[in-house]
Amino acid sequence: MAKENQTLPEFLLLGFSDLRALQGPLFWGVLLVYLVTLLGNSLIILLTQASPTLHAPMYFFLRHLSLVELLYTTDIVPRTLADLAFPHPRAISFWGCAAQMYVFIVLGISECCLLTAMAYDRYAAICQPLHYSTLMSWRACMAMVGISWLMGIITATTHSSLIFTLPFPSRPVIPHFLCDILPVLRLASAGKHRSEVSVMMATVVFIMVPFSLIVTSYAHILSAILAMASTLSRRKVFSTCSSHLLVVFLFFGTASITYIRPRAGSSVTMNRILSLFYTVITPMLNPIIYTLRNKEVTRALWHVVKRQVPSP
Repeated sequence: MAKENQTLPEFLLLGFSDLRALQGPLFWGVLLVYLVTLLGNSLIILLTQASPTLHAPMYFFLRHLSLVELLYTTDIVPRTLADLAFPHPRAISFWGCAAQMYVFIVLGISECCLLTAMAYDRYAAICQPLHYSTLMSWRACMAMVGISWLMGIITATTHSSLIFTLPFPSRPVIPHFLCDILPVLRLASAGKHRSEVSVMMATVVFIMVPFSLIVTSYAHILSAILAMASTLSRRKVFSTCSSHLLVVFLFFGTASITYIRPRAGSSVTMNRILSLFYTVITPMLNPIIYTLRNKEVTRALWHVVKRQVPSP
């Protein structure tokens, strides 16, 4: 990345130090949400691994999605909690900032791809039921998950190389609580325009292309649902898709507002609030949504609880 004979700058994360009255409540709120996130996603991973009824491709993808959420929030939240415990901004090293951004991008892109794979799984199950076992074979599922991680690694490597080879001031201040792409890129003293254009193009591609594929899958699913004669069948099919759809809109909605919104219409406070939502709140909501809205997951959960609680 940067040349060895140059002094690597330390980045100063502003965090929420300009909102000191909120730092205490934010610390306890973020800590509580983080603990719920760890518990919820760990539970989903264990349930989909241990329960024989949850070994379908849909839950295979859900297990990997929960793993991504665990790693994603752990990349951000511990550092954020440490910063909230202090009244003044704290520095993060050049390599620490680069590592945080790299992991952040890997997991964000992987999640986009996994959500797309889950939409395709629902399409195959509902619109191509006779070919489902072929389309969603074990090998095909493994390939989709592998491609999701590979796309994240390739994108993160490209973006990080572009950004962290740029010259920065000796003491750059990041008006954020994490080393996000655009706030760091805007601190570069030269050559940032080309990198910003390439980053924005890649961001649009990795938000709009997966979202378009998901919308296409659900357009076919909706057509198949409307063609069903039985109201009960329609409700059953819709219930299997509703939790995934809700997660998709949460993830892509906040990502679109954050990264595709015009720069002129953004503010530091709004950017931090949106980022706090998709890095802290959304990873907590996903396992709750899947547990409450998916009957198979709920049944598997109650089965585990009953086995652990001795009969009177």
